[in-house]
Amino acid sequence: MTIIEHDFGKKEKDKVRRFTKLVTLEAQHEANVLANPLPYLERAEERITQIEMALTEAANAAAYDPPGYVQTGEKIEIDRAEYERLLRCKQILDAAIAKM
Repeated sequence: MTIIEHDFGKKEKDKVRRFTKLVTLEAQHEANVLANPLPYLERAEERITQIEMALTEAANAAAYDPPGYVQTGEKIEIDRAEYERLLRCKQILDAAIAKM
């Protein structure tokens, strides 16, 4: 006896459902994504570009000598926990920029 597997389009629907979730669309858009995915892909591409720009700006701001930086010689004190949090944020930004 041989079993014939058929998913009746389940895998494709799951991909569309995941995509609509990632692009933050409502469930009613799933049929539209299948019928005409181009506008949704353009919207996703625009959002990715915005995120990349934000990451780049944040990484530049976290750099030791960001563009336009003028050293004033003024010293400030911050809590060690705050400093470590800022260092972790910088590491996350650096890792994200390296993956781009």
